[in-house]
Amino acid sequence: MLTGEIRSQIDSIWNAFWSGGISNPLEVIEQITYLLFIRRLDDLQTVEELKSSRLGTPLERVVFPAGKDSRGRAYDDLRWSRFKHKEPREMYDIVADHVFPFLRTLGGEGSTYAKHMKDARFTLPGDKPGLLAKVVDMLDKVPMEERDTKGDLYEYMLGKIASAGQNGQFRTPRHIIGLMVELVAPTPDDVVCDPACGTAGYLVAVGEYLREKHPEIFRDEKKRRHFHERLFHGFDFDNTMLRIGSMNMLLHGVENPDITYRDSLSQDHAGEEEKYTLVLANPPFAGSLDYEGTAKDLLQIVKTKKTELLFLALFLRLLKPGGRAAVIVPEGVLFGSSKAHKELRRILVEDQKLDGVVSLPSGVFKPYAGVSTAILLFTKTNSGGTDTVWFYDVESDGWSLDDKRTPLLPEDKLGVAPDRQLAPDEHAKNNLPDILARWQQRDRTERERPRTAQSFSVAKSDIAAQGYDLSLNRYKEVVREEIDHRPPKQILAELRKIEEEIQQGMRELEEMVT
Repeated sequence: MLTGEIRSQIDSIWNAFWSGGISNPLEVIEQITYLLFIRRLDDLQTVEELKSSRLGTPLERVVFPAGKDSRGRAYDDLRWSRFKHKEPREMYDIVADHVFPFLRTLGGEGSTYAKHMKDARFTLPGDKPGLLAKVVDMLDKVPMEERDTKGDLYEYMLGKIASAGQNGQFRTPRHIIGLMVELVAPTPDDVVCDPACGTAGYLVAVGEYLREKHPEIFRDEKKRRHFHERLFHGFDFDNTMLRIGSMNMLLHGVENPDITYRDSLSQDHAGEEEKYTLVLANPPFAGSLDYEGTAKDLLQIVKTKKTELLFLALFLRLLKPGGRAAVIVPEGVLFGSSKAHKELRRILVEDQKLDGVVSLPSGVFKPYAGVSTAILLFTKTNSGGTDTVWFYDVESDGWSLDDKRTPLLPEDKLGVAPDRQLAPDEHAKNNLPDILARWQQRDRTERERPRTAQSFSVAKSDIAAQGYDLSLNRYKEVVREEIDHRPPKQILAELRKIEEEIQQGMRELEEMVT
């Protein structure tokens, strides 16, 4: 999450654009993102140069090559650390005439990145070069150590223009994405898809997970090529999102991901059936739907106009048999009483293998949305396989559940894999490590937990008997203290008797002492 100081910096930058004559909010977002991306490219090159100098080896990854561009400007001049010191007029000319043409070619001919960036435009007015100099100076002060800070900035800016709640385009918090990735444990052989990828947060997280858990990928040419060219797939129908998602993936070291323009609920997904081994997604919960243009095969599974149900049907279409999914759904999917709701839940329980339901507190997506949600975890089998379903009731994710979303613990105790072990009282503030630990025991000790616990398992027969209701509260049992039903006079008489016995004991003790 962004600190108050960073938010204040972004507000100042935003206001600078507006006072400079750029009033379209999406244009502001896009231009800020381009400039942050340009800065990050320079940071990446600097890291590579330091590593090369320290190890005495050639640069592994060159962003800014030696030599000059087609207009005779040294590529070295296109780096943020160089042009930020130039006079406003020269800085503007470098960015407009050299940096942006360079961006459009980055990633290689025919790459998905080049495809999305070919329309990248620098729209700051040429008669106000001082505006660029002012914005560059402000952005230079924004800390960019975190790899996905750019995504957080985009999330914050979306919130500023109130697009998040209206279009369902709010980002999933990074720690929730991290939890979902850990729960499904991607492998180097997976083929991952997010059909509503936005800024590509899930795909980035999978890439980071594989880099940490499976470093052998990059020592094997076949696996390395699979990682860079075939593992990552993301769809969206917002070109701005596609550009930002592509930039995000490139910054995280994925050379040629498949980030594609596609309306996932339309006929466009033809040819994508049973193509992926893993789906991770937080699809739009609301928004306009072209019912006539909705894919007929999805409507055959579940006839509805609700996008959250159609996306679930789509996930089942996209997955190969044996493929698994971790997806966020609004709480209504778990207990909705419509025919479409019930049928989709029946399919997950009876025809596929529903593995788990993680109920999230309603404040997880604040301040952008207050909707209650859950993580559904399932495996596509086409032949059933659900024995028991594991439930977990998340009470805290490590941050306050109000609009401020302030951390409740030190940074090294946040997230799904904190650097230090949590004490019992700290677990109450961050349930994420416990979720992962219990999930890994779901087929063993978790089956023995009572339904009064924070997590427990429910037999498929019980779920079927409840009309395939998947809401945790349907099955959770509450510990109730026994109520004393004796008449008050009887209780008072017994209390007086106890009091008399205590007084008698005190007298006997005094006699012994004297």
